[in-house]
Amino acid sequence: MSKRLPELASPFAKIRKKFKRNFDRISENVTPAQKFWAGFGFLCLLTTLLINNPFWHSPGEQYKEGDIARESIISPADITVRDEESTEALKKAAREKITPIFRLESNKSEQAVQQFLSAWEKLQRHSDGAPNANERTANSRQANADTKGETHWTGAGGPEVGRVLAARNYSRNELDAVVSALRESSEGYIYDDSEKQFFQNEVSVIDRSKPNVDLKVTMPETNWIALSTARNKLRDRLNSIKSFSPKEAEAFYTATETLVVPSVYHDSVATDSARETAAGQVQPVTISLKRTQKIVDGGDIITPEILSKIAAIRSYSQTSRQVNRFLGLLAIISALYWVAWKFIQHNQIGTRLTLSVEKTFALFGFIIVIQTVIMAALFQLAESLAAPNLKAPFNNPTLWGYMIPFATGSLLITLLADRRTALFTGLFLSLLAGLLAPKSLEFALFSAISSAVAVYGIGRYRSRQSVTIAGIFVGLASAATAIALIGYTQQPFVLNTVLLAIASGLTNGLLTAAVTAVMLPLCESLFGILTDVKLLELSNADLPVLGQLALRAPGTNQHSHAVGQLSEEACRVVGANGLLARIGALYHDIGKTAAPEHFVENQMGKNPHDKLRPAQSAKIIISHVTYGIKLAKEIGLPQRIIDFIPQHHGTRTLHYFLRKAQAEARQPDDVSESEFRYPGPKPQFKEAAIMMIADSCEAAARSLDEPTPENIRFIVTKIIDAILSDDQLDECDLTLRELTMIRESMIKSLVAIYHSRVDYPGYTPPSSLQRILIPKELLDSEERGMHYHNPAEIPISKGGEVEDEAVEHSHPPETIN
Repeated sequence: MSKRLPELASPFAKIRKKFKRNFDRISENVTPAQKFWAGFGFLCLLTTLLINNPFWHSPGEQYKEGDIARESIISPADITVRDEESTEALKKAAREKITPIFRLESNKSEQAVQQFLSAWEKLQRHSDGAPNANERTANSRQANADTKGETHWTGAGGPEVGRVLAARNYSRNELDAVVSALRESSEGYIYDDSEKQFFQNEVSVIDRSKPNVDLKVTMPETNWIALSTARNKLRDRLNSIKSFSPKEAEAFYTATETLVVPSVYHDSVATDSARETAAGQVQPVTISLKRTQKIVDGGDIITPEILSKIAAIRSYSQTSRQVNRFLGLLAIISALYWVAWKFIQHNQIGTRLTLSVEKTFALFGFIIVIQTVIMAALFQLAESLAAPNLKAPFNNPTLWGYMIPFATGSLLITLLADRRTALFTGLFLSLLAGLLAPKSLEFALFSAISSAVAVYGIGRYRSRQSVTIAGIFVGLASAATAIALIGYTQQPFVLNTVLLAIASGLTNGLLTAAVTAVMLPLCESLFGILTDVKLLELSNADLPVLGQLALRAPGTNQHSHAVGQLSEEACRVVGANGLLARIGALYHDIGKTAAPEHFVENQMGKNPHDKLRPAQSAKIIISHVTYGIKLAKEIGLPQRIIDFIPQHHGTRTLHYFLRKAQAEARQPDDVSESEFRYPGPKPQFKEAAIMMIADSCEAAARSLDEPTPENIRFIVTKIIDAILSDDQLDECDLTLRELTMIRESMIKSLVAIYHSRVDYPGYTPPSSLQRILIPKELLDSEERGMHYHNPAEIPISKGGEVEDEAVEHSHPPETIN
């Protein structure tokens, strides 16, 4: 019995309980008014940030040169901004006008010749000073030459080149030919091959010997030679000297190759400095716009000048007066929430489950924030889907925006609260959609229409399929509205445009149903709301607690169903929630499963209370309330259903047991009345008060031997008058007019349930004596408990409760005042 029911345990229950426990701990010393206004301020600030956050803010229409303006653009204020793009273009042009700067060293050729001759003279000087030079043999001369070359050649190539150059005496003509080849190869404008990338049509050449002379050279110039070409020229000249062997020519090339170096080189530092100086001298380009100045008309071609002005307006909107915009938007959002608070305060919720004003507003604010996040994110997605597309209509973010589920918030409020609040929620969200959307009017209209369809296009929420059906209606209405807006904005009815609008509208309905299906159980759990679907799930007879009630206490089970039927019909006539009352009735007496035989509807002749002291009987009877509450919490029943268990008895006393105890006591004052009083509280809402009346009326009517309309009217009137006299209805909002309607409903329903049966021909009902002689095991459950011929004999207490348990079955009941 105490096993928790998985059907009743919401997956969000633990989260809600933990959040509530932490919140209660923090807010112990905070007054309810302070809590409310702190939450109100946080809600306004959070919504404002979601709308004005630059990460969410839509960049607006994106144009490029040659596009067609989709709407007229007007300057929102006097704007004077620097045209960064145009200014940068002028700077770029100024930089490009500066030609690359090259440095020229015109004496590189002479330096190369001097370096070669210096190394050659050192080699020759050492060779001329050696003793006995004319007496050497050929072999010793060669050995000495090898030694001299290895020791005294200081040029390029190292010992190998030195040995070749020192192997013989070269003539003056040969040396002059080498020097001439070196001079000619290293003369002129020689540049490194890697610096060819810096050549332009024209370059500047500055001679280091004449730094004030800037020579402009038009490229390509024939006397400019690449370094590789100059060195190849040197090789060819040396190979052309006929007296040289190939080995000697290669040795001289190796010795002189590194002396041929670039005579001009690119001065990147000077070039960059000159270009930046030129760019710095460019005057910034400014764009000046006047307030209400029209930048472009819808349908005009976007030119570079117009692009610059659009960029100026966008820059102004993103950087100027942001504090003013934020504070203004915060004031508007706060005013809207204040209007919402006042609307909810004065709105009569009607047939939906009782929600406090504060809880309704909290639910409203929670849904508004979630919906705002969804709208902002999907507006960004619509822009992203349109941006990469170049072909209409797929480049139109407005058509993609029609897929946003604007109706989700109003549909949730419809299912969780009431239609009036839901319609207000839809209008509220439509205003926020207008603040978020690039085309505010179109999307505000679209959102309002889809929200209205969600509110009034769905019936009672009696199955989970209701959400799907609502999504279908919203999708169809959204598709139709999208097509209507295409016509309103004077766009042509092109097939692709119409198909995309229909697809976006149907996607809108699909997303509305999907998001609502996800959010619905979360909201039910967080805010403790019982929807019709949740109540219907609780009516499942296969639930263990109801199965145990039917098995262990069949009379109580039958009584619970009858009370539910009476309560539901009475709620219907006064506008209360009949389904809530019926489901509450199924569970209001589950505590009787602990000791079912101690309650008259489950008794088959013997009354256990006949052998108990009145105080013991009272304790057992009252304990069915406390045990019922404990059992209900263990199995995870919603709090609103648990409230029926104590409230349908209120704070009434077990009057007949109290009088019996006082009669048995030495002094009546020795008996404590609190031991015979239910713990309460009194009924706090209409449905609980109606069940209190129905509970007593059903028990009394079941005890009548002759449930005629007159007898039923007598007991119903007597019970309601007793309940009123005992002040049990002081804490609920039932009016006297509604009590009259409830009384007539009870009488009508009881007469229908307990009406006299039609006499069939040939059948004679058994006499009272015959009924007494029928074995007990053959009696139907309807014969359980006490029966009274005179309705005045039914033991109805001063609080309007039937106390059959206090009557001894072996004696006729006494009328106790």
